[in-house]
Amino acid sequence: MPKKEKLDPETEALIQWCTEVEKFLVKGGATLDQAQEHIEEQVEWFTDLFYDGLTPEEAAKQALH
Repeated sequence: MPKKEKLDPETEALIQWCTEVEKFLVKGGATLDQAQEHIEEQVEWFTDLFYDGLTPEEAAKQALH
């Protein structure tokens, strides 16, 4: 049975951050599927926002406008 790959702390933080962004996108009117698809399609842009220090709420607001 293959072992589960261990992610580095930075990658784990980015994934958690995107999960929080997803929640704010849903609050803003997107469906869960739409929010997930948008994050997947724009992963580089969201990664930049993460490293720029935006909060998940700020990132979602930019994505919704």
